[in-house]
Amino acid sequence: MEKRKYIEDIEAIKDMMDRSSKFISLSGLSGVLAGTFALIAAYLAYSTVYGGQDYMEYRKAVLTTGSLSKLLLIAISTIVLSIGCGIFLTTRKARKLNQSIFDKQAQLMLTHLAIPLITGGVLCVILLLKGGVALVAPLTLIFYGLALVNASKYAVDAMRTLGLIEIALGLLATWFLGYGLIFWAIGFGVMHIIYGIFMHLNDRP
Repeated sequence: MEKRKYIEDIEAIKDMMDRSSKFISLSGLSGVLAGTFALIAAYLAYSTVYGGQDYMEYRKAVLTTGSLSKLLLIAISTIVLSIGCGIFLTTRKARKLNQSIFDKQAQLMLTHLAIPLITGGVLCVILLLKGGVALVAPLTLIFYGLALVNASKYAVDAMRTLGLIEIALGLLATWFLGYGLIFWAIGFGVMHIIYGIFMHLNDRP
């Protein structure tokens, strides 16, 4: 009996330390929604770039001022929807766990997440302006993966795994340069949905 109580006390202390050192309120459902938005965005981007071409024949990417503006609108809409749902669902989960969404751990996580993301975003904009469109999809995956790994110290361990997968997909997309959009859909769409389901199932008692 005493041994059992001792183990329970150790587990309680471990749980308390984990809560104090990591931001654990990330919502799994927000990951599922973000992945769904990304898949829709990938389809819209594909239709914009390759629209009106025969699927069975060689397809050439068509990028005009209009199509670039449409791609930018798709990207901004996807980011706004994903972040908006993430904030709403994570705030709701944080309240259930009695954890502040803007505590020290959350601030550290966001800071370590933002540095690689902003760097990668600026680099991708430069590449778009310089005509290096083919590298945008691989680099967004790589820098996003680096951001996740960088921030995982202050969040759940699964974030690091997701980050490493995103980096690997980005490197593959760089090697298979003509299939960047497919790898992008897998990384930001499919992997986010799998990650979100995993997180949601782990949240259940």
